[in-house]
Amino acid sequence: MDYSENIKLHTMANGVRIITEKVPGVKSCSLGFWVGTGSRMEREDEQGITHFIEHLLFKGTETRSAKDIAESLDSVGGQLNAFTAKEMTCYYARVMEEHLPLASDVLTDMLFHSTFASDFMDKERGVIKEEISMYEDSPDELIHDVFLEAAWPDNPLGTPILGTAESLDRIDRDMVRRYIDRQYVPERIVIACAGSLEHERVVELLTPAFAGLKQAKQPALIPAPAALSGNDAHLTKDTGQVQICLGTRGVSAPDDRNYPLYVLNNVLGGGLSSRLVQTIREERGLAYSTYSFNSAFSDSGIFALCAGTSPQTAELVVSLIRQEMDLIRKDGISAEELMRAKEQVRGSLYMGLESVSNRMNRIGRNLLLLDRIISPEETMEKVDEVVREEIPALAEYLFEGPQVLATIGPS
Repeated sequence: MDYSENIKLHTMANGVRIITEKVPGVKSCSLGFWVGTGSRMEREDEQGITHFIEHLLFKGTETRSAKDIAESLDSVGGQLNAFTAKEMTCYYARVMEEHLPLASDVLTDMLFHSTFASDFMDKERGVIKEEISMYEDSPDELIHDVFLEAAWPDNPLGTPILGTAESLDRIDRDMVRRYIDRQYVPERIVIACAGSLEHERVVELLTPAFAGLKQAKQPALIPAPAALSGNDAHLTKDTGQVQICLGTRGVSAPDDRNYPLYVLNNVLGGGLSSRLVQTIREERGLAYSTYSFNSAFSDSGIFALCAGTSPQTAELVVSLIRQEMDLIRKDGISAEELMRAKEQVRGSLYMGLESVSNRMNRIGRNLLLLDRIISPEETMEKVDEVVREEIPALAEYLFEGPQVLATIGPS
């Protein structure tokens, strides 16, 4: 199937999909292996295993040591990395066009031939525990975990991606193998490549490694949808600031309300001209950082407004955030705000497309989460169609339901 002159899709017999985007005028390419599994797909006794596996794939294969893997792309000026999210894991590389076969070979070797040696598992457990400690020492990052745990206390969406020190100690080699067999299945794998490339050559490179991957005997774990709790949570820490995160329901990734939400989010907390920044930072000097965001998942979403302020002004900042929520719900936005938000979305979108890594991320995420590619032109066409009258109705939907308030700071 051809999506356009430059974006092409090939589906292997076993369900693995290879999607490419040829980008004229560049010399590099970005290759990513996307797996439709994340911390949301973990059972209670597996907490942190998805992220643990992401680390372990860099620790040695049958023919490459951890050092060999680290040096493989460094030696040709390339980059190799990975990340784990709530519903996906991605292993990716960026190299000059002539080194794409090497990147393909290294990534497939990691994916299919990692040894998960016990000594490396023990060392990596220690590394991730240090990562958890580093995260816990950063309240402006930790607040997101506190917030999500309060929002979804009985659902894997609310558990930390890194797991805990205790949960990591429970994970052994057999658990790792069982999880991979269950979750790393062909119908959940997307191979995305963008940059200087030929589609047929990418298919030729990747097909031998993935053709033998058999479909699962049982479906991969798909958890039940999550409903927002309406809980509040406070984590006491001896910090100079109180971190605040006030959240409501959002919209899911396939929902067309994402387009007016791009506008609403931009107006509320998406940039220096946003209402939160102007009201809380510029007019009153109560915060250095304040912003809003929507986290969209396959079947649900969460919208949040955040700030960091002194303990003495925390209650005032929360009231100001709620005041802005009420104002946009009641009065909507001005014509000038609508125009400015659309231009900011346009600029962010098209400037991001100047990176082959961003293009690879876009087509990989689109195909994995939405089962189709949404072109930049389609995105902007739908954003341009947003009218002011849609914003109060969307704000009413977002803000009328349960709200979650999470804070970190002195008691």
